[in-house]
Amino acid sequence: MIKKIGLAVVIPLMLIGVYYLTQQEKEEPSKSAPENSQRTEKQDVESEYATINKIFSQAAKGEVPGHSFTAGKTKINSVTKKWDSYQETVQTNNGQYVEFPDRNVHFGIKNETVFDIRLFDSRLSSIHYKGIKEIKGNPDETHVYNDESHHQVILVYHVNDDYHLKWVIPRPTDARPNPAVDHISVVTSPVYQLEKQVNTMTLDEKIGQMIFAGISGTTVTEQTKKLIGKYKVGGFILYSANMETPDQTVSLLNNIKQVNKQNALPVFLGVDQEGGAVSRLPGKLIDIPPNSKIGAVNDLEYARNIGSLLGKMVKEYGFNLNFAPVMDVNSNPDNPVIGDRAFSSNPEIVSNLGIQAMKGIQSQNVVSVIKHFPGHGDTSVDSHLQLPTVNKNKAELRKLELIPFKNAMQHGADAVMAAHILLPKIDQDYPASMSKPVLTGMLRKELQYEGVIMSDDMTMQAITNNYEIDQAAVKSVKAGTDIVMVAHDYDKVVAAVHGLKKAVRSGEISEKRIDQSVKRIIRLKEKYHLSDAKTNPVNVKKLNNSIQKVLKE
Repeated sequence: MIKKIGLAVVIPLMLIGVYYLTQQEKEEPSKSAPENSQRTEKQDVESEYATINKIFSQAAKGEVPGHSFTAGKTKINSVTKKWDSYQETVQTNNGQYVEFPDRNVHFGIKNETVFDIRLFDSRLSSIHYKGIKEIKGNPDETHVYNDESHHQVILVYHVNDDYHLKWVIPRPTDARPNPAVDHISVVTSPVYQLEKQVNTMTLDEKIGQMIFAGISGTTVTEQTKKLIGKYKVGGFILYSANMETPDQTVSLLNNIKQVNKQNALPVFLGVDQEGGAVSRLPGKLIDIPPNSKIGAVNDLEYARNIGSLLGKMVKEYGFNLNFAPVMDVNSNPDNPVIGDRAFSSNPEIVSNLGIQAMKGIQSQNVVSVIKHFPGHGDTSVDSHLQLPTVNKNKAELRKLELIPFKNAMQHGADAVMAAHILLPKIDQDYPASMSKPVLTGMLRKELQYEGVIMSDDMTMQAITNNYEIDQAAVKSVKAGTDIVMVAHDYDKVVAAVHGLKKAVRSGEISEKRIDQSVKRIIRLKEKYHLSDAKTNPVNVKKLNNSIQKVLKE
């Protein structure tokens, strides 16, 4: 009886124990699951952290993970030897991009050298938008890229002076606030690219970039070909004598660009299209009013629209640079060269309207050259015929003439033209275009201008009556000029080139000084993404419709 009772008690107790142990075994994994999950998340964070730091470390050397190519150093032919030829190329404003199928890498190429390495790798999807910013802080630059199939944000980190690292990521949205990386790009910094580019240029190429030449005739002559091919001239100005019709003008400029394709840099193509009497473009274009009439209206939007028209006009003809607007203050009613080319005798009106006209020109992707520094408005003789004198000191100039130039420079002036005027209270010996106290002292140091300085035409009698052209070119560059304009006479252009080359070889001008100017010129050409691409024929009727619309407003 006792045995039966014992079994009756023991068996249920055993069953309860088994059940308890079974339940405990089932519960233990569920208890440990959160710990395993936390450990996995932690590992993911550590992995992301390590991967991001590794990518930054390699970017500092110009490389991407998994490849031994180096931006700024690897030649594209060394890539093709290893991977065979590429099958796709895309031409962009920055350079040519090539793609290798099944390699997940694209290369940007300039002058046969890789400058950009783009890595498309599935492993990058483990890195996310927030993780990059949390680990490396805010980027130095942030850009947005949109087209029909892409809506991306680009985080740019300046890894060092030589390289930038770009993280290209789908734009965060409410539905996807922390997207994964699409691809990365290790690109040589603008400073690195510029240094390398200038270091590979010959002295002939450098000096050529510092010349803005005029040509004879209405077609590309053998002399023009020689200026481009032999002397590597970096810019040309056309006058009315060079332009008979719109089609002929476009054809001439296209032919200049075609010949220039043998050179590493695109060519500046400039014209004086100020409006009013100084309007060079041929064809039955509706007249743009002179600046004095724009000044009389004194409306900022109107001035900007006029500037935009001027930019559009020159661009349609194939030019990429306009010697406008005039920023001189018309303070002397007897001035024979400025007159109605100035907006006003009030420096504030000149400043405000001139800046808007400048921005209008720039809005059409055309380089604007403001002129004539430090102010041609208070002269009584024409510098085309003789050397004018302005008897003002720096303090007097600051109160009037310098106001528009200073303000325009602070608002992004691309280039400034130096006048052939003598300011004896500042420099008794040389005109502004050849004066170190004016160009380096006032313009560079006092006004802190870092853009391109260009001389007015060195074949004007203000110069030729007093100097040999080669001497004038050398003196101008020593004073601070980046581009010497020799707008007439092939022999004078050649003389200026030879004069500068001789001065460098003798040590009178250091090559370092030449490099400073060439870097400014290259930066300006790259800023506007200039190219030697062909221009289509001008639609004069369409241009006139645009002009009419602005003038009616």
